[in-house]
Order: sequence, then structure tokens, then C-alpha cells
Amino acid sequence: MKTLQHWIDGKLTPLTSTRTGIVYNPAKGEASSEVLLAELDDVNTVVAVAKTAFVSWSQLSMSKRTAIMFNYRELLNQNRLELAEMISAEHGKVRADALGEVGRGIEVVDYACGIGQLLQSPRSEDVSTAVDSYTVRQAVGVVAGITPFNFPVMVPMWMFPIAIACGNTFILKPSEKDPTVSNRMAELFTEAGLPDGVLNVLHGDAVSVNGLLEHPDVDAVSFVGSTPIAKHIYTTGTQNGKRVQALGGAKNHMVVLPDADMGQAADAAVSAGYGSAGERCMAISVVVAVGDVGDRLIPEIMSRIEDLKIGPGLSEEPMDMGALVTGEHRDRVAGYIDAGVTEGATLVADGRGLEVDGHPNGFWLAATLFDHVKPNMLIYTDEIFGPVLCVVRANSYDEALELLNASPYGNGTAIFTNDGGAARHFRRNVQAGMVGVNVPIPVPMAYHSFGGWKDSLFGDTHVHGSEGVQFYTRNKVVTERWPDPHERGVNLGFPTTD
Repeated sequence: MKTLQHWIDGKLTPLTSTRTGIVYNPAKGEASSEVLLAELDDVNTVVAVAKTAFVSWSQLSMSKRTAIMFNYRELLNQNRLELAEMISAEHGKVRADALGEVGRGIEVVDYACGIGQLLQSPRSEDVSTAVDSYTVRQAVGVVAGITPFNFPVMVPMWMFPIAIACGNTFILKPSEKDPTVSNRMAELFTEAGLPDGVLNVLHGDAVSVNGLLEHPDVDAVSFVGSTPIAKHIYTTGTQNGKRVQALGGAKNHMVVLPDADMGQAADAAVSAGYGSAGERCMAISVVVAVGDVGDRLIPEIMSRIEDLKIGPGLSEEPMDMGALVTGEHRDRVAGYIDAGVTEGATLVADGRGLEVDGHPNGFWLAATLFDHVKPNMLIYTDEIFGPVLCVVRANSYDEALELLNASPYGNGTAIFTNDGGAARHFRRNVQAGMVGVNVPIPVPMAYHSFGGWKDSLFGDTHVHGSEGVQFYTRNKVVTERWPDPHERGVNLGFPTTD
């Protein structure tokens, strides 16, 4: 069986790792490879490599860093399909979905190519006689990124292109469930001209995560994952003096008002609820049907569920939805379906027991739909992270908004309506970091920043966009005097702004 090594200092290396984790092909339900899991000595090694590389990389001219970013962008575009198929093979999502993920990741590289403009800072001349003041933004140092399984290309690219363009060195700790594509991204960056040691990939589990959080030479940490782990990352990292941004879980609601186009709303609910088998932090997992919307919307959703094609992500016939990432995760999601039935929700579409021809051992679940879900049910309160869509009925818009704002999560949300006043009131008053109006998954473009509110974010900045640049740099204010040579002399008085 193939063993995936770490990418350290521009090459593959096993370091001292002896522990391994199994990587599965979700469609086949069998092991495809194994990945080395780093020990604390390995963490020390990779941090030392990144710290050494930081000295020269941070001092490299911005024009040279930008040229490398442009080279990387071109290589990524040339290898889109290869990267997408690596995702599908280990994550399970279908090829088209994986291609979309790669494309959204490349958008951040596009943004990072403009780092010269992004790091421009204000200058004030003659703040006092012959005194000028200006601000520069400089790299933080060694930065770590800890990323989840559901977007093995896009989420890392939210982080390392901007961090590296700003002059930092980066240690990526990807999910051990689908790690192969991380090495390929690093390899392509090296091919683009990135010096050795600037981008490193350290495979591992909690041992490596805690090692990075506690290492004194790691200056900042970015994380995307579940809320409990995000809290741990933020608490541990900040206690160890690090700058931390930790994006947590979600329970994204989509409000549908009676005046909405039911066909459009149903398309959106199915696309946003079941895309990537629901394994998205921005998936719509709750539809809030206002007034009589539920009776009209449920049949529309069901007609679309019945037409979904579910099968291997890399099959020759295009599929709509693939397998879940592991058997353990599939069973966890199926357990929530059991709980929903036990708690009294109406099971309209049951995804359990799906069989896919030729792939009897795959980690399959079909699209599942619950109606008459109550806010005290587990399928409502918990982030399921699977193809389970819940419909909650509300008597009014105000009741729907109150329901959303009572959630401990505040990642993304959406409203479907033809009423501009209602939409404006919603985007103004809903307590969430990303809002869609007739857009079910309001993931911003790379030049805006991604992130939620409440228990969906720990830290002060969101990822990519201008906030990403702020996170990976720090301000330095310079005040300098170049006096007229005819006006020199000693002055022991307190400096003033004369």
C-alpha cells in the first residue's frame, strides 16, 4: 500500500514518523493508501525549516514574490483536472464539484497576485517640521494552517497563498482523511519557483496540531473545522501567545417567504443542502418555511430529490452526489436520521439503505428530508455534516428571524423572497457573517473575506480578502526626520508638532 510522506523543505520526507492513518476510497469503501502521522520531533523539525526559510523569503522583493505567485496560478490552471480527481478519489465528491472547489481556491491565488497593491500603506508628509510618518505592513513570521477534509484544496488556499505572498513561511497540517492533494499543491508551488522551506506540508493528527499550537516559533495559526475544535485551537493558541483565527461549525438556515418563487427556492434548497453530500460548512441544513410555504415547497424539493444521480465521483457518467468521506462518518450521519425519526420529525425522504451498482461497500447515503422539525430536536441543534435537510415551519417572518438569531451559530444564511423591503430588513438584522438574498450559499469572492459570527468564528479576522492580509501581516509605523541641513542643532525640549 502506498505511504504518503510529508513535504518538508521542498521534498518528500518521512521525518521520524512511524504511526500511520488509513486513507479510504469512499466510493469503493476500501483503503487506498496510508499517511504518516507526525510526532513532536517532526513538528520541531518543520518549524525550524520554516523559521530558517523566513529570513530570506520575507526579504525577497515584492516583485519577485509576485512573479512566483503568477507562475503558481498558471500551473494550478494547467492541473485543475488532476487536482479535482485527487479530491474525488479521497473525499468522494463528484468531479464537477471538485473542479468547482479548485476554481474557488485559484481565485485566492489570483487575489494574492496583487499583493503589491494590497500592501500599499498611507504616508503623511510634514506631520511636523521636516518629519514624515508612514505605515508599513510586514510579515508575521512562521504561520500554520490546520484544515478540514471537506475542502482539501479550497480551504488551504484560503490561507497559504496570501500568507506566503505577504512574506511569511507556512506549515500546512491538512486532514489525514484526504491528504494527497496537499502534497501536489506544494509540489506545484515549488515548480513555480517557490524556495524550499517556504511551504511545508506536515501530515498528522492531534499530536501535530497541539505541537504547532504550543511551539514558541509558530507566530500565527489559521483553522477551519468544527466549533469544539475551533474553541480548543483559539484557546490553546492564544494562551501560547499566537495570533489565531479559528472558523468553527455552522447550522445555516434558508428562509423562504410566501412570495418567493417556489421553483427557484426548491432548486436552491436541493443544491445547497445536498451538494458534496452535505459536507460543507456553508451547506443549507435548515429551510424555514414561512406561512403556507411548507405545503408548496416540500413537493417541489421531493421532485428534485427523486432525480438525483448518486454514485462514484469519478464515474464516466456525471453524478450529482458522491459518497461520504468515511464509513464512520456515514454511520454518524445515519445515526442522526435515526434520532430524527425517534424524536418525531416527519421523514419525507429516507437516505438510508442506498445501494449503488458495482460499489456495494461504498460509504453511501441518499438525500434525506425531514419536515415538521422542532428546535429542540438533535437534527436541528447539531451540525450533521451530511445530506440531511430539515424543514422548520414558522408562522411569520418575525418568528423565522427570531429562530435564526437564537442559534448559537452565525456562519451563513439566506432568504428567498421577491420583497425588497423584507430582504433589506433581513440582511440588516440577521445575526450571521454571510448573507444571501436569493443566493443559497453566499460564499464571497476572494477579494471579500469569509467568516461567520458567534460560535462560528473565534478571533478578530475572517479569512482571505483584506482581513486575510491583515491577519498575516502586522503594522509598523515609522516616523522619520530629515532636517534641512541649514537648520541643524541640539534641542533638549520635549518633541512637539510645531
